Amino acid sequence: MSNQNRSFTVAVVGATGAVGETMLSILAERDFPVGKLIALASERSAGGTVDYKGQKIAVQDLATFDPAGVDIALFSAGGGVSKEYAPKFAAAGAVVIDNSSAFRYDDDVPLVVSEVNPEQVQNRPRGIIANPNCSTMQMLVALAPIHRKVGIERINVATYQSVSGGGRSALEELGKQTGQLLNFQEIDPQRFPVQIAFNLIPQIDEFLDNGFTKEEMKLVWETRKILGDDSIQVNPTAVRVPVFYGHSEAVNIETKTKITPEEARTLLENAPGVEVVDDRAPGGYPTPVTHASGTDPVYVGRIRDDFSHPRGLNMWIVSDNIRKGAALNAVQVAELVAKNG
Repeated sequence: MSNQNRSFTVAVVGATGAVGETMLSILAERDFPVGKLIALASERSAGGTVDYKGQKIAVQDLATFDPAGVDIALFSAGGGVSKEYAPKFAAAGAVVIDNSSAFRYDDDVPLVVSEVNPEQVQNRPRGIIANPNCSTMQMLVALAPIHRKVGIERINVATYQSVSGGGRSALEELGKQTGQLLNFQEIDPQRFPVQIAFNLIPQIDEFLDNGFTKEEMKLVWETRKILGDDSIQVNPTAVRVPVFYGHSEAVNIETKTKITPEEARTLLENAPGVEVVDDRAPGGYPTPVTHASGTDPVYVGRIRDDFSHPRGLNMWIVSDNIRKGAALNAVQVAELVAKNG
């Protein structure tokens, strides 16, 4: 049987989470050739059901599940779960596509963005493929075509990341605090170190010894690995903002060869996975609410020269962090695996 008409046994680990549920919907939307769908979660979440193509699929306990016979396993249950169970699935013959940071920096695990380095899906000696961090993902979908055309020496990026990147508890905290503050009630931050409603928090993940947070350093490490260029300098600041879905990034790049805004715009208009929204008029730019939330593309706007640098270029990049930043890319990688065998 050829891969074109073969069906696959697919396991979704973390099926009851926000990303896991989105993985299930995207598998259905893109008509992935699923012969059998297995939903897995921790013992606490097992026993319920999830929806897949109008059917109720029972959620099984990951701890007691036998992975034999699984062809592709999509993991979105946190780094600890991935470290424990992903090697077991791979040893049983599955190709694991992991959404956590557990394996991203391992030399023998490819870190893949489907539009940027799809050829790397074949380079999986451990049977594991890593999904990049959501903020790195959307940035590189937009920047990779420019890097390949003129070379990028340096990236300055400030991210404006929605609370959905912190999971259900973060979404609930923003909603709860918003309601409390609008009703003149006191709040008690639990999920975030300070109030998130009507506020900005310049910290995502833990602080490292160099003064940057781990989320910020992911942009450095992952950019270099995905583009295969350790010479690229990345200067990141990551900020959590009171938006439910969709990450935004203010990006400034310094290129090896000058590229004009017009040239960059044309390049991006022809780049896979990118949609340019760049009218110099009110509303002529992408935002997480009006464009990104619930959609697949990486949107790019505000493309303009950096007049402070002879080879500088500015842009604004927006994408749905749960879809392209996590679930969609995992399914796209699964499609590459299915196609290539």
